[in-house]
Amino acid sequence: MRIHDDWSTPAFDLPAVAPSTGPFPQKTLKSVWWHLMGADADRVELVENSAGLLPLLRGPAGVRFIGDPDLFDYHSPLGVGVADLVGDYLSDLEPGTSFRFDSLPAEAAEPILKGVHQAGLPVDLTPHTVTAVLTLPESFDEYLMSLGKKERHEIRRKRRRFAAALGDPTLERSTSQTDLDAFIGMHRSSDGEKGEFMTQRMETFFRLLLERAGAVLHILRAETGEPAGAAFGFEDPDAYYLYNSAYEPEYRDASPGIVLLSHLIEEAIASGRATFDFLKGDEDYKFRHGAEPRALYVIEGAT
Repeated sequence: MRIHDDWSTPAFDLPAVAPSTGPFPQKTLKSVWWHLMGADADRVELVENSAGLLPLLRGPAGVRFIGDPDLFDYHSPLGVGVADLVGDYLSDLEPGTSFRFDSLPAEAAEPILKGVHQAGLPVDLTPHTVTAVLTLPESFDEYLMSLGKKERHEIRRKRRRFAAALGDPTLERSTSQTDLDAFIGMHRSSDGEKGEFMTQRMETFFRLLLERAGAVLHILRAETGEPAGAAFGFEDPDAYYLYNSAYEPEYRDASPGIVLLSHLIEEAIASGRATFDFLKGDEDYKFRHGAEPRALYVIEGAT
C-alpha cells in the first residue's frame, strides 16, 4: 500500500468499482473540486496498491472521499482488491480517527464494508439517499407510452404550450460563454435555495467543469433563438447524467423546465444511450418521468 498526493498516478485510469457512476470517481472532476474548494486543513491521500485506488481526504474531521457530497452524486473506489486496501489503510490509522464514506452505490459499499470489518471495526451500512435512474427504450414514442396516461398527456400538452407561446423549441449543445452566462443567470434568478446556490465560487466551478471536466451544456431555445432553459450534465456511451438545470423565469408559463427535460430524454434515446440518470434526490417529478430509485449508502465510524 502506498499513500501519496500525486494526481498523475495511473491508478486513476482504473475502472470504478461501482458501474454507471459517470465522472464522479475519476481524476478530472475530483481535481477541479479539490483545487477550487478543498479545505486548507485537509490533505489529499491517494491510497493505492497494484490493483486499486482510494482517493481520500484526511483532516480534522477525519477521513472521507475527495468531493463534497452535495456536488458528487456518486463515490466509488477504483480497481479491484478494495476490501484489502480499505482494511490495510484503516488498520494503520491512529486510534480514534473518524471516517465517513458516503454516496456509495451497493457495488461500492459492499467491498468497503468488508474492508472495514477486516480492520476489526464493527460498523454497518446506513441508507444515505437515492439517485433516480431512467432506463431508456429504443424510441421516444415508446418512452412516452411507458408513462402513465396523465404524465404522457402533460408532457405533450406542455410541449404544445411552449410552441404556442415561444415557437418550436430547439435543443442545442453549446460551449459558448454567452450561453453559459445565460445558464448562470437563470440559476441566480430562481426562487429560494436554488437562486442562492450559484455563488461566485460555484460559478467558477461550473465554468471549470465545462472547460476541463467534459461537462455538456444544452440550451433550450425559443424560435427566436433566445435561451428559455439550460441543462448542465455529463455523458458517456451508456448514460446521460443530469447534473443541474435552470430556466428563464419570464418564460415560466410556457413550462420550459418540463420541455427541456423531455427534449434531453429524447436526445439521449436518439443517441443510443441506455440510461438517463437524474442523479441525487427523490423529487417526485423524476419518478413521474419513469425513473427508479438507486440506493446509496454511507459507512461511518472511527478506528
